[in-house]
Amino acid sequence: MKTLLFVVVGLAQVAVAVFTPFTAQAQATKAANKNVVTITIDNFSFNAKTESVAAGSQVTWISRDDVPHKIVSTDKKIVSPVLDTDGRFSYTFTAPGTYEYYCSIHPTMTGKVVVK
Repeated sequence: MKTLLFVVVGLAQVAVAVFTPFTAQAQATKAANKNVVTITIDNFSFNAKTESVAAGSQVTWISRDDVPHKIVSTDKKIVSPVLDTDGRFSYTFTAPGTYEYYCSIHPTMTGKVVVK
C-alpha cells in the first residue's frame, strides 16, 4: 500500500512539474491577446463602428472584400497601404484618445477606435 501511495504522489509531482510551464505560458498568451483587436472589412463596411481598446493595443484591419480598401485616420496620422482581399494592416495605439478613420477609396465607410 505504501508503494502505491509513493507512486501516486510521485506521478502527481511529475504532472505538476510538466504542466505548470504550459499553464503559465497560456496565461501569458491570453494576457498578451487582450491587447490585440481585429476589425474586419466586409461588404463595404467595418464590422465594428466603434472599437474600445487600452493604450498600447494593436488593432489589425483585415479586408474580406474582393475590392480594395485603404484605411486613413481623419488626422492623416494613420494611413494603410491599399488592402486587397485578405490584406492586413496593423497599428499600435499608444496614446489615449478617439481616432476616427475611413476608407479613402469608399469615404462612406467610417469607423472609430477609442483608446483609454
